[in-house]
Amino acid sequence: MAPKIGIIMGSASDISVVEKGTPVLEELGIEFEVAIASAHRTPTDVENYAKGARKRGIKALVAVAGLSAALPGVVAAATTLPVIGVPVKGGAMDGLDALLSIAQMPPGVPAASVGLNGAKNACLLAARIVAATDDELTAKLEAYAEKEASKVRESRKKLENLPAAPADAY
Repeated sequence: MAPKIGIIMGSASDISVVEKGTPVLEELGIEFEVAIASAHRTPTDVENYAKGARKRGIKALVAVAGLSAALPGVVAAATTLPVIGVPVKGGAMDGLDALLSIAQMPPGVPAASVGLNGAKNACLLAARIVAATDDELTAKLEAYAEKEASKVRESRKKLENLPAAPADAY
């Protein structure tokens, strides 16, 4: 089956960030692919990857980058597919520069942004984009959300030494 989500990172140093998001795609049964290409060192590779993604069946792209975080913008400039940028924590500004680089794209070249190292949210957002035309995936996302809600409700039991709100407060 062809991948529906493409994940591109600027360097292998971003693999640990990417690996925070891919388990949710596996759990949801969404095929994905992962690439490494640098906006600065291999810009032609980035452009070719982004331009060819739609032909390969990709419906949404996740671009992971730190420091100047040019990668999401370069990817967004080369495709009309939705691009979700993941700013990587680190560098002199501890990721703030990466976050702002993604969030402050010029008009006409949109790229969404999640929080620092937010690959899980980026993958979930990409899954929701794919689910816009896939009822089976929508059902899986609803079940996933309910499972996450159950975890929160279950965690209320940990309030045993604190004056907990009554069950009917929720």
